[in-house]
Amino acid sequence: MSIRVLVADDQSMVRAGFRMLLTGEPDIEVVAEASNGLEAVALASRLAPAVILMDIRMPEIDGLEATRRILAENSTARIMILTTFGLDEYVYEALRAGASGFVLKDDPAEQLIAAVRIVAAGNALLSPAVTKQVIRKFTRMPRTAPPKEADGLTEREREILRLIATGLSNAEIGHQLYISETTVKTHVTHILQKLGLRDRVQAVVLAYQTGLFDPAGGD
Repeated sequence: MSIRVLVADDQSMVRAGFRMLLTGEPDIEVVAEASNGLEAVALASRLAPAVILMDIRMPEIDGLEATRRILAENSTARIMILTTFGLDEYVYEALRAGASGFVLKDDPAEQLIAAVRIVAAGNALLSPAVTKQVIRKFTRMPRTAPPKEADGLTEREREILRLIATGLSNAEIGHQLYISETTVKTHVTHILQKLGLRDRVQAVVLAYQTGLFDPAGGD
């Protein structure tokens, strides 16, 4: 079954570029394009695409508000933010709103295609470089109290959550802890379930918003 993608961007050339790039893949289908935020919300509701590529700056409503509205209606929607910037205030807010990650519009083609597949598979996309910037942003914000569910994490789960929060992949965590990647995945699943989170992006945000871990990497 093809991965159904909605591309939302106010620039027609950008939409055309993504359509051309993605439709060349046998397992990906661009089902619609939106030129503004309201159109993106309506199309997402009607077509239920597997992945939504969402530009931040669009007319009518911006990508941030569109992300909020889409996720309010369908909490399982997978939204990947498109931006020409490394990070800006909107991206942080989009991550807090539940976006599954973001990609730069000028990323290499193979990286963009891989990103669509990663998000479609139910995983989040937040590179180590981006994670470090997210950490810097959230450590400057007022802290909130950790959820009581955090007390239910085992020592190993807390250790893995700390490594997730530093931007390490499952394979990198496994290598560091001398355990298999499959074991790491199992721990990550348990962490997300216990904390009521949908993906590792939300885990990173939670870890630093609540001060579960010190920015320097310690507990």
